[in-house]
Amino acid sequence: MKKIGILFGMENTFPYALIEHINELTGKKGIIAEPVLIGKVNHSDPTEYDVIIDRISHEVPFYRAYLKNAALHGTSVINNPFWWSADEKFFNNCLAAKLGIPVPKTVLLPSKERPDDTSETTFRNLKFPMEWEEMFSHIGFPAYMKPHAGGGWRSIYRVTGIDDLWAKHESTGQLVMMLQEEIEFTDYFRCYCIDQKHVHIMPYEPRNPRHLRYATQPASSGPSLKKLLKKIEEYTLAINKALGYDFNAVEFAVKDGVPYAIDLCNPSPDADSYSVGSENFTWVVDQVAKMAIERAKNVKPGVNNCTWGTFLQNSITPSDIAKVAGKKVTPRTKTAASKK
Repeated sequence: MKKIGILFGMENTFPYALIEHINELTGKKGIIAEPVLIGKVNHSDPTEYDVIIDRISHEVPFYRAYLKNAALHGTSVINNPFWWSADEKFFNNCLAAKLGIPVPKTVLLPSKERPDDTSETTFRNLKFPMEWEEMFSHIGFPAYMKPHAGGGWRSIYRVTGIDDLWAKHESTGQLVMMLQEEIEFTDYFRCYCIDQKHVHIMPYEPRNPRHLRYATQPASSGPSLKKLLKKIEEYTLAINKALGYDFNAVEFAVKDGVPYAIDLCNPSPDADSYSVGSENFTWVVDQVAKMAIERAKNVKPGVNNCTWGTFLQNSITPSDIAKVAGKKVTPRTKTAASKK
């Protein structure tokens, strides 16, 4: 009997619906799904799970260490805990630009406070004075200041000028921040990408309260919307293939018909039925369940069964974007477009 384990924290609707759907699809014959239970963790012991879907280790270092050991012994961990540990948003922005995907102009800012156990001497390689005026002129104001790593919409600031930036930078402590051009968008989309094959594009309004962010429709319509969604799908697949994520969400802000990748890395994306809505929820549960079952069937004992992105396997050039073979988009925006 092969086992698929779901590792999760406070969320309720997605993990239990996923477990139920996997067991419905398999009939509990040869493959079963259940919540992960962790007891003694011995470095030389494999886990009892063939596949683990990780929804919480980014918040719990103990879980992350457990998953790396599990992967080492042959468990297929979704998403790869080794890459997820190394990944961060500034790098993703750089990678997207190299792939030829539009991104907002972005610069990296040193942290306000020095890391623990460091001194001025530690930073002798940091140029002083920094080219602040050149950097701020390049980005322009208003702009967004956000952590170069992390998520959950934490420590994100809209800054209207230099004085406003420094005032807000005071509260960022040891966080390394990035300053990013503001994209005044007419449309915004959030895209699930499953197994680097299946893309589900959802209209999204990040300025709304969380429970209303998916309760929106695109401003674009007709052929222009269809063309836009196709381009967003291509970009989403290219990003996820390069990063090697099996379950991720990417966000795009559309300005003058151009989709800018705003947030490329959400490897534990919101999948709560009360926030994403029933249609999106049904889609993501079904696709993740099918992916997990396929992984369980094909897992090879004792070897590395994690997914690694093309960035780590090969050199990447902007021409790679032209090689992306997209599957048919199945967003609810398509239904909305057809009604207009």
